[in-house]
Amino acid sequence: MTDKTIKFSIKDENEAEMKRTLQAVYEALNEKGYNSISQIVGYILSEDPTYITTHNNARSLVRKLDRDELLRAMVQNYLNVK
Repeated sequence: MTDKTIKFSIKDENEAEMKRTLQAVYEALNEKGYNSISQIVGYILSEDPTYITTHNNARSLVRKLDRDELLRAMVQNYLNVK
């Protein structure tokens, strides 16, 4: 009988939460007719919250994200490295 242990990683959970938040912001921007990618990039580069709509509380959500952690996760994902 083998007893399998599930690994829990706070890092993985934080990345999952960032992804959920970013997806919600993306969807809110789309619903309002914005070019979501351009608006999110503008926010990431400038940290100016006016790039993000207040629709569905998206502006408040995005401001909870750590931009450095978000960029790190995005680059790792793009390069397929951990």
